[in-house]
Amino acid sequence: MIRAIVTDIEGTTTDIRFVHQVLFPYARARLADFITRHGQDLEVLQALDALREEINEPQAEIVELVDQLYVYMDKDEKSPALKTLQGIIWRTGYTAGDFRGHVYPDVVPQLVQWQQQGIKLFVYSSGSVDAQKLLFGYSEEGDLLPLFTDYFDTRVGAKREVTSYQNIAEQLLLPAQDILFLSDIRQELDAAREAGWNTCQLIRDEPDEQSDHKQVNRFDQVVID
Repeated sequence: MIRAIVTDIEGTTTDIRFVHQVLFPYARARLADFITRHGQDLEVLQALDALREEINEPQAEIVELVDQLYVYMDKDEKSPALKTLQGIIWRTGYTAGDFRGHVYPDVVPQLVQWQQQGIKLFVYSSGSVDAQKLLFGYSEEGDLLPLFTDYFDTRVGAKREVTSYQNIAEQLLLPAQDILFLSDIRQELDAAREAGWNTCQLIRDEPDEQSDHKQVNRFDQVVID
């Protein structure tokens, strides 16, 4: 019996174009100036120190760190420090009303229905937990944070690694067979299934011919056994 549903964000609940055409450019355009102006704020200082650890350059100056962040952006590296800083910058955008988090129209009604059925809902995304909460807290559909019990990011492990899903299951205190993972990425679903989870692939465009996971186009097509 499914007792928990864990959902991805990009391409699953949210159009990936929102991330790549709205969020990423917003942070990139403001990165250097933001760090210059807020470099002494505690959360920014901590993120920059984390970046120094990532690149093994404990004495790196701000200009070097900013250059490295742009390199990470160009390569779409899953740098925890970059994710943290992007999330801090996005917070200003959400709170200022510069944009709202995109959610596909079929998502919220189904999440509400599952919650009413007693199924606990969770998020697992490569974006930081803070960024996840901003997207759902300031979504086009209003504040969706009450729908979710908890959030996970790559601090539990990379999304294509089996151990990541084992770690999440341990934190949920549930057997793997009671968890359903929703994602658009076949390799993530492969890892979740190897960890014993149930899986369903959200395909918003063309079918994934290489996938052997159940594929649906909308959240209301997901079958809960």
